[in-house]
Amino acid sequence: MIQLQDITKVYPMGKRELTVLRGINLNIAKGELVAIMGPSGSGKSTVLNLIGCLDIPTSGSYYLEGREVSRLSSGELATIRSQRIGFVFQTFNLLPRLSALANVELGLRYAGGVDRKRALEALARVGLSDRGSHRPGELSGGEQQRVAIARALVKNPPLILADEPTGNLDSRSGAEIISILTSLHDEQGITLVMITHDATIAHYCQRIIHLRDGQVERQEKV
Repeated sequence: MIQLQDITKVYPMGKRELTVLRGINLNIAKGELVAIMGPSGSGKSTVLNLIGCLDIPTSGSYYLEGREVSRLSSGELATIRSQRIGFVFQTFNLLPRLSALANVELGLRYAGGVDRKRALEALARVGLSDRGSHRPGELSGGEQQRVAIARALVKNPPLILADEPTGNLDSRSGAEIISILTSLHDEQGITLVMITHDATIAHYCQRIIHLRDGQVERQEKV
């Protein structure tokens, strides 16, 4: 599903350069559930952004589902994001003036259409059938994250990327979110890549990739 080959990422900083990734080599199989861990500045978010086609590497090659995407145009990358990848963020990224249902429908709008039935089904899959008319401000943090998961799922992407999905939640809500994500993976075979700082949550995954100083320090099977 995902192949990173000798990936580097360098950001210009005035007259200097900041090297964030230093020759990353990484393979993630279709249907795998993977956690990425590492200290601040290790390159976790940069790797996730590259996998999610939100950024491109300075050098090296990135293959997604067998297609090299590291040198595609911004428009081509946007098409891949809208059709093949679902995103779940720590801060939920819901539009406050829209209902939960309308926020989920945005996931389809970005992919080229709206289907209310599919949006309702996505809310049902995360246990929010009765909360579709509520705006984000009327929902708990855990419920908001479930709406965000439904928005990611509604277009049936083969890949979901989750960036600290429990970071803004209490332990009980966080456990509920991880249960939903792992159940979706087990039932539907979705490839799920998750950044987390919580070792307990990481151990729900099949493999943990540890980054340090822009490199893969080690990997462990769980």
